[in-house]
Amino acid sequence: MAQLWGGRFSGETDALMRQFQDSISFDVRLWQADIDGSMAYARALARAGVLTEEESDVIQDGLDAVRAEFAQQQFQLKPGDEDIHSAVERRLKELIGEVAGKLHTGRSRNDQVATDTRLWLKRNIATLRQHLTGLQAAIIATAQEHLNVIMPGYTHLQQAQPVRFSHWLLSYGWQFQRDKERLDDLTRRVDVLPLGSAAMAGNPFPIDRPALARDLGFAAVSSNSMDAVADRDYLLEFLSWAAIVQVHLSRLAEDLIIYSSREFGFVELDDAYSTGSSIMPQKKNPDSLELIRGKTGRVIGAMTGLFATLKGQPSTYNKDSQEDKEPLFDTVDTLNMTLPIAAGVIRTLKVNPSRIYDKMDSTMLATELADYLAQKGMPFRQAHHLVGQIVQQSIALDQPLNSFPLAAYQKFSPLFERDVHTWLTFNRAADRRNGIGGTGEGSVLEQIDLLREQAGLDDDPDDNQD
Repeated sequence: MAQLWGGRFSGETDALMRQFQDSISFDVRLWQADIDGSMAYARALARAGVLTEEESDVIQDGLDAVRAEFAQQQFQLKPGDEDIHSAVERRLKELIGEVAGKLHTGRSRNDQVATDTRLWLKRNIATLRQHLTGLQAAIIATAQEHLNVIMPGYTHLQQAQPVRFSHWLLSYGWQFQRDKERLDDLTRRVDVLPLGSAAMAGNPFPIDRPALARDLGFAAVSSNSMDAVADRDYLLEFLSWAAIVQVHLSRLAEDLIIYSSREFGFVELDDAYSTGSSIMPQKKNPDSLELIRGKTGRVIGAMTGLFATLKGQPSTYNKDSQEDKEPLFDTVDTLNMTLPIAAGVIRTLKVNPSRIYDKMDSTMLATELADYLAQKGMPFRQAHHLVGQIVQQSIALDQPLNSFPLAAYQKFSPLFERDVHTWLTFNRAADRRNGIGGTGEGSVLEQIDLLREQAGLDDDPDDNQD
């Protein structure tokens, strides 16, 4: 097949150069978006009087036939198919003849590929949003199931204060809610039609671009043709968003890797999300979580790589921009695995309350002692210092704070009375923090309802699984 641009050239393209510059090996996955955009453009050309209605119908029927070949995995790529655009046009010409050449009137591959990529990304954003919702549904269901399991809350990976397991898990549900909100926000900037910008100066034919946008389901049209073909901000924004999501997944994975270790034993992963060892028969490895954690570097790398690709380009379109597809596709593919796998891990997670309780150290109740003294009238800073001395003695005597004798407490302050031990239970410590956002039972139940509402979930979380 002759090149779409071959008239200017008398020599042949070097074979290695041809391999170097062809993008069909990866952009073939844009076939559906490319055909949709071409069909809409054929209709726009007919409305502008560039094509007759008959010509437009012939082109659209031909494109339907090409679509069917792709859908049935019967489309055959041939040497000379430089990219998805040339492949579709080549096959269209084979099917309907020379009229196929009229389809590209006023259009450039520069605005065509920008349109294809935006269409493809819009559709995949909808899928990713569903995956986020499915993960939130799993989090809510598991939080409800283990509502009153108390566990150590950590700062610096040191036991800090008693919290509900459900409260810890819901903390990730809110991170993923912010991710959904960011996704909804960036979708507005993806939802802009560049088609009609041509190579960079605009389309010379009277194309009704707002009608074309409506036909393709875009909310707006680009305002500057030079910017439209150069713009990859929406990809940078999407990849940045994806990196944030993957970091959230990685932190969740790290917590669960730690909590599922033999030393902790707080949780156990289901066999469906674990693997074994080829040499150690006893091993049950959290490979699902380790891969989630590991693929975070891949997603961050895709983001930084595209930033580096774009940083030195002059306006408008440059061939460098061809390098935007593979990091985009790889990132979407990665998230389409990591999000459902994370949801599956959470849905099937086994929680071990007795093991958690055995690992809880009474020093986590030190803040309760300080609060006790503060409500008796002692300035908190003074109470904090005094309780630090009590903890030091408790550790030296190997005597837990919740079994420290009243007489021993009273040696430090006469404000300690018989009711002090009623403060020194893990459950009470958690339930005292029952304000908005706290780990008390009432607060956690309220945040479950709020998260479900904001996530757009039904009353039954199981209805929203991936």
